[in-house]
Amino acid sequence: MTRVSSPCIRVCTLDPETGLCEGCGRTREEITRWYRIPEEERQLIMAELPERMRQAFALESPFAPEPDKAE
Repeated sequence: MTRVSSPCIRVCTLDPETGLCEGCGRTREEITRWYRIPEEERQLIMAELPERMRQAFALESPFAPEPDKAE
């Protein structure tokens, strides 16, 4: 089994609303414990990160119609 490296991209800012790192999408606990977390759990976290980032940091276009005004 290949060892999972850190997803850190050196943009280490925790979002106050979500509690997730804006760079990698991990929680503070996941970041601080990363190399102590079992390999299988790191793989699961890595698999969750893309969707976690999409949900937490999806930007809506300022030009998109509001849902109740869409035609």
